[in-house]
Formats: sequence, structure tokens, C-alpha cells
Amino acid sequence: MSLPVSRRNFIQLGATGTAAGVLGLVGHAQQPNSDPVPGLGNRSKSGAEFINPDTQTAIERGLDYIARSQMTDGSFGESGGGATVGITALAGLALMAGGHQPGRGKYGKNVTRAVEYVASMANGPHTGFLTTPGSQAIHRLNSNPSPMYSHGFGTLFLSEVCGMLPSFGRDSKLRGALEQAVAFTVFAQNTLGGWRYEPKVQFADVSVTTAQMMALRAAKNAGVFVSKNVIEHGATYIKGCQMADGGFSYWKGQGFSAFARTAASIVGLYSAGIYEGKEVERGLKYLQQFTPGRQFSPREIPPQHYWYGQYYAALAMWTAGDDYWNAWLPAIRDELLAKARLGGGTWNDPYHGGVYATAMALIVLQLPNNYLPILQK
Repeated sequence: MSLPVSRRNFIQLGATGTAAGVLGLVGHAQQPNSDPVPGLGNRSKSGAEFINPDTQTAIERGLDYIARSQMTDGSFGESGGGATVGITALAGLALMAGGHQPGRGKYGKNVTRAVEYVASMANGPHTGFLTTPGSQAIHRLNSNPSPMYSHGFGTLFLSEVCGMLPSFGRDSKLRGALEQAVAFTVFAQNTLGGWRYEPKVQFADVSVTTAQMMALRAAKNAGVFVSKNVIEHGATYIKGCQMADGGFSYWKGQGFSAFARTAASIVGLYSAGIYEGKEVERGLKYLQQFTPGRQFSPREIPPQHYWYGQYYAALAMWTAGDDYWNAWLPAIRDELLAKARLGGGTWNDPYHGGVYATAMALIVLQLPNNYLPILQK
């Protein structure tokens, strides 16, 4: 069933639990089929053409790899590491993007266990801080994402579950964990209007800020109250990071433009309900020069930024519409399939591991499935 609504109305629908959208980014919300099958379902013609047999084979191999990589406690990634909550959240979203929901589908049990793990982190030393206790005081820049990164992805994941599955979201423990996580996000915003590696610090950056903006928008769509001022201050910070060339710098008022941070910033603005205007238009134009299909230098796209950059870029282009997406879609698909072939059928990231890279790749490749509200078009 399709609900022909405008982008802004879709955001409001999300708050009631009707086809709730984690980002509320696009114009037509669709309910998943009653018995979703990975790779099939409410897909447009262009989507069906995009997910060709080779792509579907890669997706199925990736989903199986993620499921087999789950730890006994329900987590993914390095057990107890600073990135564990974030990687677990991304893995859960990747499985759900294939049509697998808590308790439903081939990997439904895996999703349920991931939800339980992420939600349990809300009861740590700092209530609502969705990251492993040991990483709340230590930021390991070169080995694991910061605690606030994991918190943002964790909150996004819980919001998606609560918004997509209202009956599951009414579980008091899950709902309580989400509300605590949102409260912590609001608390962690600094005076600049953004967020940084740790909560409530003096500086902010667009990457961590976008992670929190996405999470807050997701939570709002799932029915959790989020102050308008919090969102507006976050959007103001992101706008202040735009440079003369249309790209975005890492810091407000200084630095230089780059691919991944620009892709993130556009999605951050979308998360604030800003879909049009000079900031978005100039940002998309800047981003187009990084259309996949050629070899970019490490200076243009640093290897450590590749996966999250492609994740945000795909979401940005998907939301921007056909003219942007139709050019980006086949290019990123072919690039990801080539990487899988070079990796013996799997994806990997030397910084954060195979589950992280595979989850990011699967979220991108499964965009046309329309199973997750975050991906619906």
C-alpha cells in the first residue's frame, strides 16, 4: 500500500507510527509485504533493474556473513570495543534492509538479539549513553569510532525498530532505552549546536553532529519528543561548515571541503527537514564530482572515510531524486560488487572490520528494496 504524501507530511506520519520513517526523507512511504523475502517486494522497476542477479547474490552472501559473525551476547564487531554498539546497530539495520525483522524472517532472531544488546547499553554507568562502558571515557581515534558515534548509530537503530514495528516498540524496556538515549543526546549537545567525540565538550564537528541529527529525527518519527530548538541549533552548526566551493569542512569556519563530510552534512540537513535551498543544492553539486567509477586518490577520499562516506552519499542522492540517484545508483553498485570480488566475495575495512564494511555496503545495495522506512521512496 502506498501513501502519496509530501516529504513534510511524511515526517508527520512518522511520528504517529504510520509508515514511520527513520529520516522521513522521501515522498512515498510503503509498508513492507506481509511476508518479506530478501531482495524481493515493493521495488520499483528501476530498483528491480538495479538489484540484478549478481547484486542479489552479493547481498545474500553479505547477509549470511553478518548473521554468522554475531557474538553470543548479540553484538557484532570487536566484543566490548568502543565501536561495538555502533557496528551492532549498523549490522541490525543491514539485516532489516533485507526484510528481516525482530522475530521474523531468516535472520529475525539475529535482529532481536542485536536490539536487546544495544538497548541494554542504556543501563550503563551513564544512563542512556549507548556505548560500551569502557569506551565512555576513552576515545581511540585510530582504532575505534568515538563513543558518541556509536551512541548515534545505536539510537538510530532503536528508533527504526520502534518506528517500523509499533507493537515491538511498545515494549516498555525498549521504549525506555530509546527515550533515555534521546535524552542523553540532547544533554550532549554543546553550545555550538553540534556534537563531538565525547558528550558536552567545547568543540563540535559535522560528522558526529550528523549522526546525532539522524538519530533525533528517527526518534521523533517514532513518537519521541525532541525539542525544535535542538534540531535548529544542529542545522545551524552544519550550515556554518559549508565552504565557498559548496562542500563542507569538518569544523565550523575552518578547514577544507571533503567528500565524506559533505555527504554527511547533506543528510544532516535533510534530517532537520531542510530538503531544498542553496546549502543543499551547492552541496549536491560538490558531491557529484565524486560519482563512483574512477579511482580517487587517498587525499580525495581517505580510505578510513570510504564506507561511511558512501553510506551518506547514497542516502543523499536517494533523497535528492531521480536525476541524482539514477547517475549515482549503478556507479556505486558496480564499485561495491567489484570490491566484493576482490575480497573473495566479502567486504572489509582495515580500520573497523568486515562486519562494518559489509553492513554499510548492504544498506547501500538494498536501498531500492523499500523495506526500511529509512530507505523508502
